[in-house]
Amino acid sequence: MKRGLVLSGGGARGIVHIGVLKALDEMGITFDCISGTSAGSIVGALYAAGHKPDSIFDLVKNLSVFKAVRPAFAWTGLLTLDGLKDVLIKNIPNNDFNKLKIPLTIAATDIKNGQIHYFNNGELIPAVLASSSIPAIFNPVHLNGKLYVDGGILDNFPVKAIRNQCDIVIGCHCNHISSNFDVTNIKLVVERSLLIAIHANTEVSRSLCDVVIEPPGMDRFSSLDLSKVNEIFEYGYRFTKDNFSAATFQKIEA
Repeated sequence: MKRGLVLSGGGARGIVHIGVLKALDEMGITFDCISGTSAGSIVGALYAAGHKPDSIFDLVKNLSVFKAVRPAFAWTGLLTLDGLKDVLIKNIPNNDFNKLKIPLTIAATDIKNGQIHYFNNGELIPAVLASSSIPAIFNPVHLNGKLYVDGGILDNFPVKAIRNQCDIVIGCHCNHISSNFDVTNIKLVVERSLLIAIHANTEVSRSLCDVVIEPPGMDRFSSLDLSKVNEIFEYGYRFTKDNFSAATFQKIEA
């Protein structure tokens, strides 16, 4: 019986995926395929390459936003992801989907055609960068003659990309929207509005999962704030340990 893992986008909130993966690893839950968008594609790529959750967290914890991004000096975006690219090259030197230990699919948005594209072969790192390029903040990524931005615009929870490849799908979604929201500044209003808009394209995806791991109240963390990595990681780990067990997944697979 094949088991798939889906990791949503969510910026810094995506660090929760690492905590969830650590808990699942401790339960002995393994995966035959993975899909991810944006932050989920970063975590998914490192995990599929063979890195354990603790080592992935160490990489993220030591990567400040200033090291991860650089000025773009272009009208298409304020920043580039060249710093993140350097980290990925160092830790996934093969840079090839076919060299991964676990098959991986990454979602990115073709900005010219307005269509979602799923990468699962060829060069890995450009696909991760494309999936993570938040429009207007990061420069779009040129790849195979096309221009790509964040996959979350059209498919922030790419379950359908692997649903037909596995029998059981476990989804980790890091964008739970709570009802507790105070309008304190324009940044929070814009970010919450984007969360609500993206939420609309995840509803069908959620229904395609056999299990959804969605720690509540994640909207209290900003998508661009890497100062709370320890809290987010620990929250994902603890939530999964407290609410799921190996027996949960064994029952579904029976």
